[in-house]
Amino acid sequence: MSTFDLDEFSALVARPDDEYRQAAEERYGALGLPRRSLGTLQELGGWLAAVQATCPPAPVRRAKAVLFAADHGVAALGVSALPAGSTARRVRAVLDGTAPVSLLAEQYGAQVRVVDMAVDADPEEFPAEVVRHRVRRGSGRIDIEDALTREQAEAAFRAGMAVADEEADAGTDLVLLGDIGVGSTTVASVLVGALCGTDAAAVTGRGSGIDDRVWMVKCAAIRDALRRARPVLGDQLDLLAATGGADFAAMTGFLLQSALRRTPVVLDGVVSAACALVAQRIAFRAPEWWRAGQATGEPAQTKAYERMSVEPMLEQRVALGEGLGALMALPVLQAASVLLAELPLAPVEAAEAADSAAAAEPTDAAQETGATEETAPAEPADQDEAAV
Repeated sequence: MSTFDLDEFSALVARPDDEYRQAAEERYGALGLPRRSLGTLQELGGWLAAVQATCPPAPVRRAKAVLFAADHGVAALGVSALPAGSTARRVRAVLDGTAPVSLLAEQYGAQVRVVDMAVDADPEEFPAEVVRHRVRRGSGRIDIEDALTREQAEAAFRAGMAVADEEADAGTDLVLLGDIGVGSTTVASVLVGALCGTDAAAVTGRGSGIDDRVWMVKCAAIRDALRRARPVLGDQLDLLAATGGADFAAMTGFLLQSALRRTPVVLDGVVSAACALVAQRIAFRAPEWWRAGQATGEPAQTKAYERMSVEPMLEQRVALGEGLGALMALPVLQAASVLLAELPLAPVEAAEAADSAAAAEPTDAAQETGATEETAPAEPADQDEAAV
């Protein structure tokens, strides 16, 4: 995109190719299996065929968990069971391979990438590649002040777009989108509550495992932030600046640019769900490029998915974040692609396919050689004509 115009996304983001989804349905019908006996694997196989624009779809072999990290000022209120400022420790755990997402990624054959957007730590603590897109250190306390300036929100949004381009150019065939940040479920609840028009209590969840007292503190912070969010609902970047954060703006840009680049994305928890809801307001066709990994039990995630008509693949109630829920859905998608591609056709359909291939073979050979042995041309001029 030559200029920073969010309206362009709505015009440029196209739907996945339905003809390949239909081709997948026809192939399922030719497998000789009871109708719908593969359950949601059948729908997921059709989705993969559509987003890849090929049927059967290629196996998912280059999946990557992309995790956007940031600290949130609202964490200072004690809205999380984790201490404010502990995001850096979680980032280091992912980088050194001791975090749950790192362990499962190795098991499932996926890569992991961390993008520091606003972690409250010295940049020297992390590798240069991790902090390359950082916008600022920490963010404002959204119940009383903006998380970002408008300029910072735009910079973070562009950074997310750049990361999406980097992954598309690198050949990543499936992104597992996650977040790392203390206080992030509070921010996500504000965005979902504002966009769905609900009150604070309807979107306040237990997040990191908080008790009733902390839940009330969190609910009050969400209530105050919702008051600040509603006046800027007409501009999604202003909304992200006022009551979001650098990671939220980046993830929103990432989701939209991934849809533009035809890169399928699996959403993780309530944070990626909130960003998807913001992105849907910008480009209504974009959610067709995403799938929800699993339900966490967070009320804000449930409301966001209901608004987007998204059905999670799993219901494991994993609320850790860090892309773990999305990663757990990776084997399901791998199973869907393998079954659609490698299950043999039913005998009648297989025989018909073989007959069609055999009937076409002599014609193809004649086009390649210019003639068959029985009708070899006698004169050079005829050879030229046959070659033509």
